[in-house]
Amino acid sequence: MEHNQFSLRLLAWYAENGRQLPWRQTRDPYRIWVSEIILQQTRVAQGYDYFLRFVRRFPTVEALAEASEDEVLHEWQGLGYYSRARNLRAAARQVVELGHFPRTYDEIRRMKGVGDYTAAAIASLAFGLPHAVVDGNVYRVLSRYFGIDAPIDSTPGKRLFAALAQEMLVENRAADYNQAIMDFGAMQCTPQSPHCVDCPLADTCQALAEGRVTQLPVKQRATAVRPRFFTYVYVRYEGMTLLQRRGRGDIWQGLYQPPMWESEAAQSLDEVRQLLGEEGRLTLLRRDVRHQLSHQLLHADFYLWETERRPTLEGLWMSEGEVSHYAVPRLVEQLFSCLFVADGN
Repeated sequence: MEHNQFSLRLLAWYAENGRQLPWRQTRDPYRIWVSEIILQQTRVAQGYDYFLRFVRRFPTVEALAEASEDEVLHEWQGLGYYSRARNLRAAARQVVELGHFPRTYDEIRRMKGVGDYTAAAIASLAFGLPHAVVDGNVYRVLSRYFGIDAPIDSTPGKRLFAALAQEMLVENRAADYNQAIMDFGAMQCTPQSPHCVDCPLADTCQALAEGRVTQLPVKQRATAVRPRFFTYVYVRYEGMTLLQRRGRGDIWQGLYQPPMWESEAAQSLDEVRQLLGEEGRLTLLRRDVRHQLSHQLLHADFYLWETERRPTLEGLWMSEGEVSHYAVPRLVEQLFSCLFVADGN
């Protein structure tokens, strides 16, 4: 099959099977940008409702630029990779200062938190510019169809696929083509159990012909996963509790959490008592709750500490009912769920 036939078949497939999504019903670069940032590390099914809530809360780039970091993080809570939310707010301020939304690939690429893929997506979807997107779906479709075993995480591999993606782009239908190949990778040419039987490209797919579908795409490096051990202590004192804001230089920057201690291994109840150094009723709620991040596996123990004396711990004191006003990591949400059960509600 000629290369242009590959692209035309993708477009025909997309016309029949493409997903109907709210950010596809607009050419508003602000909404397209927000959707692309949300979907960087989030599945469409999860990101759908977050997108609707986010643009309802911040309907314009000006509204986002004026919001506080806490407000933006609170709307982002549960999506993870919170640097995306901080970058969104910073980039919104860039746009407001510029006076208009950037209209070229290079201008868009200079926005905080916008990489090659996101810049190409915004440029093509909002402005119809002929820039091909390259993400995990695109790597998978191209590597399988053309039988390419160059590692997608190597510099030569990235260059090869970027050039091939641009070559395949139907320039006068850049938005449709980019959405077509992304949907095709997400729905048809999936990572596991791809639907090769009814694939419109099956007759000329190199990987299928050679029996290498499950072997492509190729990665050269395995990601090392580092274990970390956290001990969370929810403090309860006369209907009040304590939250501390996470600082810079680590995961979840700017989010809130109960007092937490990190250690080389899980700590015993007696060790936790020694950490607190004060009297009170200490209850273990959950042991070894695991939370997987891209390069880290977190092991967390959850404790409830009920005390009749106000502890000397530093942080932000508030009534327990105010806790929901603060953005917290998903792992801390699990701690709050344990409390809900422990309280008999």
